[in-house]
Amino acid sequence: MRGIRWIVLAIIILASFVAYVLRTNLNIVGETMIHDLGMTEVQLGMVFSAFAAGYAIFQFPGGIFGDRFGARFTLTAIAVAWALLTILTAVIPGADVLPVGMIVFALVVVRFLVGAVHAPLFPVSIGGTIASWFPVRQWGLPNGLTSTGLTLGAAATAPIVVWLMEAYGWRGALLLTAPTALGVAALFHWYVTDDPKDHPHISDAELKLIKSDRPPAEEGPKKGAWKLALKNRNVLLITLSYFCMNYVFYLFFNWFFFYMVDVKQFSATDAGKLTAALWILGAIGATAGGFVCDSLVRRIGVRRGPKYLTMTGLILSAVFLYVGAMSGNVTVAVIALCLCFACNQITEAPIWVATMAVSGRHAPIATGVLNTGGNLTGVVGGMLVPVTAKLLGWPAAMITGSLFAVIGASLWIFVRADEPMGGGEQQVS
Repeated sequence: MRGIRWIVLAIIILASFVAYVLRTNLNIVGETMIHDLGMTEVQLGMVFSAFAAGYAIFQFPGGIFGDRFGARFTLTAIAVAWALLTILTAVIPGADVLPVGMIVFALVVVRFLVGAVHAPLFPVSIGGTIASWFPVRQWGLPNGLTSTGLTLGAAATAPIVVWLMEAYGWRGALLLTAPTALGVAALFHWYVTDDPKDHPHISDAELKLIKSDRPPAEEGPKKGAWKLALKNRNVLLITLSYFCMNYVFYLFFNWFFFYMVDVKQFSATDAGKLTAALWILGAIGATAGGFVCDSLVRRIGVRRGPKYLTMTGLILSAVFLYVGAMSGNVTVAVIALCLCFACNQITEAPIWVATMAVSGRHAPIATGVLNTGGNLTGVVGGMLVPVTAKLLGWPAAMITGSLFAVIGASLWIFVRADEPMGGGEQQVS
């Protein structure tokens, strides 16, 4: 792990870490916030869904924007916006100033905007920066480590935000975490370049390594690449599978802390520790997924490697989620749920690697399509989970994730990641 590209990756991991602190903080303060503002669980679900809607809708435009203006400008701009909108969330008036309906409306609008400015992060950093800075045979590990950064960010958020909330209130917790985004913006703008050859410290040997196994889809730019991505069978199948995989992700992202406190009756401090443990296991799963994905791509190719790893991860996550939802033993339930999330995160790297392999130099656009479909499920799950829990109970609400995971695994039977968007086959060794 030598060379400038690994420092670039470290900055991307830091950006992922900070991004998830700033998008997960509301999930931690939510249980206190709704009681302070007089909101209901369903209204909180609307706020969660607003973030997912903005995040999903602006994935594809964000990918196109990043493809047009470059990762350096795009990521600097959106990181500044993360800080500003976190501050705006913290200063939403209380029930003594506005009726509850207006408060909910204001939170929905702000969280929609938070989702919109977070949307370009992964299409641009993974589909753009990682695809440009790493050879194809090393795409898996950087993808996995990027997911590790976001899961560690979420793991750190729970205990840190609980501590800040107990000391300064939920508004203070948001205000004190906001400035971290400005540091990310400054660092990325200072060090990262859109093209490795433009970096002043890169060596000829590293540049040659990076360019050594570019896929055929990268041989020349294609006009209307966004149309090509939207019509491509493999991109759409992977996107549908990612939709199913992310249903499970959002189940944990939105509701795990709430579930631990309101359903399992843990204290906020203990629930914060369990949430941190969940995300740490997710980080381990994401890192392992990156290592295993690269190994499988080298050994059995880009067609079968990502497919087998993703199907295995999704099936295991379905099994563990079912066990966690149905077990009457609290310890067994918590362990099973944490293992479910770890298996879920194993699939992140192979899903993104397969999409990048199909799309080549237009990976920011194709991964924008991927993350759009993958995060539309946040809108669905944000409302389906609390409504199902209210009608049928929390075990039934949790089991819906198992059904989505099995469907997501089944879709990979039909995926061919060795078919570039322009046609033909590619071999990655």
